[in-house]
Amino acid sequence: MQLLNIGYGSFLSKEKILVILTPDSAPIKRIIQDSRERGLLIDASFGRKTKSVIVMDSSHVILSALAPEQLIIRSSEKNEE
Repeated sequence: MQLLNIGYGSFLSKEKILVILTPDSAPIKRIIQDSRERGLLIDASFGRKTKSVIVMDSSHVILSALAPEQLIIRSSEKNEE
């Protein structure tokens, strides 16, 4: 199992990530609100501005303070090792 560092000591299983999105659009904001209401939202931004929304195969939604580009770079760096 490979882990992806999503910032500030938080890690996710790379195999379980479906998509990494930016939180700017209205549909993504609705996904965040719906997951909050269903109890499936995990805020891993530690009080910082949310820059990435990560949707998992378990329907959980994780908020991260790192930009999607940074997460992709971190993901590819691990693959090269």
